[in-house]
Amino acid sequence: MSRKHPVVAVTGSSGAGTSTVKKAFEHIFLRQDINPVVVEGDSFHRYDRVAMKEHMRAAEDEGNSHFSHFGPEANLFDKLEELFATYGETGGGQKRYYLHSDEEAELHNKRLGADLKPGQFTPWEDVPEGTDLLFYEGLHGLVQGDGYDVARHVDLGIGVVPIVNLEWIQKIFRDNAERGYSAEVIVDTILRRMPDYVHHITPQFSRTDINFQRIPTVDTSNPFIARDIPTPDESLVVIRFADPAKFNINFPNLLAMLPGSFMSRRNTLVVPGGKMGMAMEIILTPIIHDMIANKG
Repeated sequence: MSRKHPVVAVTGSSGAGTSTVKKAFEHIFLRQDINPVVVEGDSFHRYDRVAMKEHMRAAEDEGNSHFSHFGPEANLFDKLEELFATYGETGGGQKRYYLHSDEEAELHNKRLGADLKPGQFTPWEDVPEGTDLLFYEGLHGLVQGDGYDVARHVDLGIGVVPIVNLEWIQKIFRDNAERGYSAEVIVDTILRRMPDYVHHITPQFSRTDINFQRIPTVDTSNPFIARDIPTPDESLVVIRFADPAKFNINFPNLLAMLPGSFMSRRNTLVVPGGKMGMAMEIILTPIIHDMIANKG
């Protein structure tokens, strides 16, 4: 962990909704005039899109039907830890980009003078100099295991953890709308990832400083037949602080600023789902402000 070069990690499973937190941080960075280096978790996958499919087929041929992006075999956790450690010490390090789409490929090909395709990685490059903090968003911001410990280098860890049925509903709708996958293919993906989800994804949420967990107030008993995603107004958000004193959390102040909120435990605030983005900005702005102020 570093006071001079802070590392902020937002971690959530596929379909968890980490983009909502990312947007809140973008607003904070803009208002506070903060220059972050942004790191995408996908860029630390071990294999590009074609190679990953080949390794999945090879694993299945060997009787392993659970090889997935969630586990250590398909990721470069050592490289991720190296980046967090190096940035914390010097403000430097190396990153790359995973190209999700034609638009991203075009953007980076123009920047690099390359001919990369969607599903490939850009070459490793040094992070820009003079940034204020490192902001990670992805699957493994607080992962720990045999030979790697990414979590120990994180100054602020945020978990985005909808209850699992809601997470699956969001994933099914996203993968269908954005990637054209059928419900059957998406369910197969969920089942394949389950062992790694249990062993490598969920343990991270016991290492976070703050968790945001969205809970629907409508029936999601069978997520595989849901016709729509519960709206923010059809949900509550449970916000758990591992150690409120660490960031001087003022619960009476938060309750006053967030109408409809209440305390469910001494370290847990519950807010209406429609106030999730607002709650994130109110809670995280002073934390980030203090991080930057303490850099000096």
